Amino acid sequence: MKKVFLGFTALALIVTACSKDEISEQEITQQQIIKENGEKTGESRMCHSDYNLKKQLEENPELANKLATIESKTKRFIDSKRPGNGNGNGNGGGDTDEPATDFPVVNIPVYIHVIYNTNQENISDAQINSQIAVLNEDFRMTNSDANQIPSEFTDNAADTQINFTLAGVTRTFSTRTSWGTRDDMKKSSQGGVDPIDPANYLNIWVCNIGGGILGYAQFPGGSAATDGVVVGPQYFGSTGYLTAPFDGGRTTTHEVGHYLNLRHIWGDGRCRQDDFVVDTPSSDRANYGCPAYPTTHCKSTDMTMNYMDYVDDTCMYMFSNGQKLRMRAVLEAGGARESLAN
Repeated sequence: MKKVFLGFTALALIVTACSKDEISEQEITQQQIIKENGEKTGESRMCHSDYNLKKQLEENPELANKLATIESKTKRFIDSKRPGNGNGNGNGGGDTDEPATDFPVVNIPVYIHVIYNTNQENISDAQINSQIAVLNEDFRMTNSDANQIPSEFTDNAADTQINFTLAGVTRTFSTRTSWGTRDDMKKSSQGGVDPIDPANYLNIWVCNIGGGILGYAQFPGGSAATDGVVVGPQYFGSTGYLTAPFDGGRTTTHEVGHYLNLRHIWGDGRCRQDDFVVDTPSSDRANYGCPAYPTTHCKSTDMTMNYMDYVDDTCMYMFSNGQKLRMRAVLEAGGARESLAN
């Protein structure tokens, strides 16, 4: 397990992180990821959130200051919840496992914007409802596969005490067959749909992104005009128009994790690149498919079953206590997404 030291170096890492192999736009359109062994595949999870963050930082240098402020507040919040920091249940907070913490359950209302070119892409209400159900199961740790968590990590597994409810659905036909990652789907001026009250609602656009990209999210601190999550229709929900092995609704779970300030489990870099979570083991790469347990990198066992890795939907089934604290930090009083919580 690793410890987190969030000084100026760490802040520099969080505002400059990109995808692990610095994937370019041209490489993305090839619908392939080059893995560590050089294998090319069109069936690997591709999340574009970190690339999107880098692009936003290039376009708006002031965003770095916002992110630094959010991280500073997050660190103070997490420190306050550790043993020995005024909560009366520990020895000084030096452990590498985060404590299980209890919060009031909060509800996040969600608007779904379906933008479609084909009848298949105009996903059914049942498919939309299945995704809301998956989010609630995963974030409340009532998912049926939670019993597969290895004993090494059972004490780290968290009920985040976050619920989601469907506030409404919009449906928009478009002649456009793919949308890319430049946020056009979030702009009515580009044929998309403007976000609805993003300070108080999670907006999710369901449209064909293209390039083999399953989804991407905007981290806290970005522009309200583009705030939310984007997911391809064939990766959204657990019933209906879906493509295996990403047919269990976990792409949206993963992206909402980013939206609530979680990094990829391997920190988008080598062993010393951090995801700023104490109780997720260090790793130097994403995991794909359904890895055997234990899978070891950086002299520790990877938490491959974590929602913030890149494994198939059927092989990810937990958040950690430390990840819970990061997400709750942005939802609590003074947090970057405080107004979402109801």
